[in-house]
Amino acid sequence: MLTREEMPACPVATTVQLIGSKWKLLILRNLRMRPWRFNELRRDLEGVSQKVLTDSLRAMEEDGIVNRTVYPEVPPRVEYSLTSLGKSMKPILDAMEKWGTEYKRKLQENLD
Repeated sequence: MLTREEMPACPVATTVQLIGSKWKLLILRNLRMRPWRFNELRRDLEGVSQKVLTDSLRAMEEDGIVNRTVYPEVPPRVEYSLTSLGKSMKPILDAMEKWGTEYKRKLQENLD
């Protein structure tokens, strides 16, 4: 988690620092539906590298947004899900989805 000194003074900047990258937002979009395994995420997030996905998941885990569960199986199974803090971001993602849908609709109207 960010320390108090690392947090920007602006709350919007804090949110952007935590989830502002393209890949983090798309990971959150997926995880709000259900838990996902690493390779499922990698296949679904077309264009993400293994390193970027790993780094993004680790950062979100450290920030308390994502939970990593390792199941004691052979081979080991790992699932990623949202923590309660991560789930509290659902209204933000829902608003972004609504805005994006409306924007695309208006853009299409202007083309017609």
